[in-house]
Order: sequence, then C-alpha cells, then structure tokens
Amino acid sequence: MKYLDLTGKKAIVTGAAQGLSRGMAEGLMEAGAEVCILDINPKVMDVAKELREKGFLCHGVIVNIGNSTEREEAFAKAVSLMGDHLDILVNSAGVQRRHKSEEFPLEDWQFVIDINLTAVFCLCQLAAKQFMKQNSKGKIINVASMLSFFGGYTVPAYAASKGGVAQITKAFCNEWAEKGINVNAVAPGYMDTEMNVALTDPNNPRFKEITDRIPAKRWGTPNDMKGPVVFLASEASDYLNGAIIPVDGGYLVK
Repeated sequence: MKYLDLTGKKAIVTGAAQGLSRGMAEGLMEAGAEVCILDINPKVMDVAKELREKGFLCHGVIVNIGNSTEREEAFAKAVSLMGDHLDILVNSAGVQRRHKSEEFPLEDWQFVIDINLTAVFCLCQLAAKQFMKQNSKGKIINVASMLSFFGGYTVPAYAASKGGVAQITKAFCNEWAEKGINVNAVAPGYMDTEMNVALTDPNNPRFKEITDRIPAKRWGTPNDMKGPVVFLASEASDYLNGAIIPVDGGYLVK
C-alpha cells in the first residue's frame, strides 16, 4: 500500500539492540526505511551488521542516552550517517527497577526517569529542530505503556516515567502539529520480552492471571509492534496526532 511505503525515509530507533525496539526497527526497514539503531549495549553494532546482511539499510551507534552529552552526539552522528536528514524518530529505549514504594531508592528513581522520560523529552526536541531545519514534515513515535494508564506495583518510577511520556506526547503535539510534525505514542501491553522474563515463567501465578485477562489470550511479541509503528511513521497517519495507541491484545478494555 502506497501510504505505508517508507522507501527513502530515514529513521532513528533507540534501544534497538533487542526486544520490542528491535522489532520496531525491523518493521521500519521492511517498509523501506533506512534506520540508525541506538543502544548502550555494544551488540547493537552486530545487530546492525546482521540487518545489513539481510539487505536492509541499517547503521548502529553505541550510546548511553541517559547522558546528555552522549545523547546529543549520538543523535548528530545518526543523522550524519543517513545523509544529514531525518524523517522518523522512535523513542523506544526503556529501563525498569522494582522495589516497594516506601523503599524505592532515589538513585533508581533518577535512573529510570533519566532514561525513560528525560531522554525522550530531549530527543523529541532534537528531532523537531531537525525537521524544522529541513523545512520538512516529521514523525515522532514515543513508547508509552499500560502504566501510562495504571499505577502498577513496586514500579513507581516506571509508572511516573510512562505517564510522563504520554503527557509530553500530547504537549508536543499541541505545538508542533501545525508544523507538519506528528507526535504519537504506542502503549505496549504485556510483552514476551527480556524485560518480563520473571513474569513469563509459567510457574509464576501472575503469568496465568495476566494471560487470562488478555482477550487475545496471549502475550505480545516484537512482531506485534511492527504494524502500528509503520502506520505511525507513514503518510497513512498524517492526520493522527497526540494519540496514545494501546497495542495490548485488548488488555486495557477487559
């Protein structure tokens, strides 16, 4: 479908050495985009090489996006690698820490907020400035969460960060929509990824409890994120702005 064709588009995807982020990056490349994947994990370079060997246009940059200097340098390098142009930003890097709320360490709070919210805020700004510099339209896709809607247990920092992602998505939309910049978010439900290995253990009673609540009766996978992200990155979503789209098998409405 022409509307979903991303041939010639240039995209940055953070956290894409593995998991949902890698799935989203692959989806963009399968739709024709050239993608630069950013991650603190050095294996991001091997992933980029693997994807190039499959015939995709892919670059890798190692970066700690929680560090402001590294973040800005990595963004500039990514844009340079793709011919000094950018069309799409996917803010999908994320971290998690678990403690009882009354015992949650401030250093863990700050770590989660720095990666999940502050880095997203700053990268959105950098992308918007790049789009304006190019005098072009642009797509920003943030990754929210079910905890943008719920509070969760033992994850107050994660819940706060993902609630913040939903709100800055709306705030940026209000100012940038008229400039041709779409800012939306996807909110993954319970996903079978590295972050959830404790929950996906069939011996954990929470696994059955969660699965029973999902109308689709299964947990999501990185492949389930491809279609929504390609849609939000393409012309098909040009009149969609400030939306938080659940990708959850129906969990939210059960």
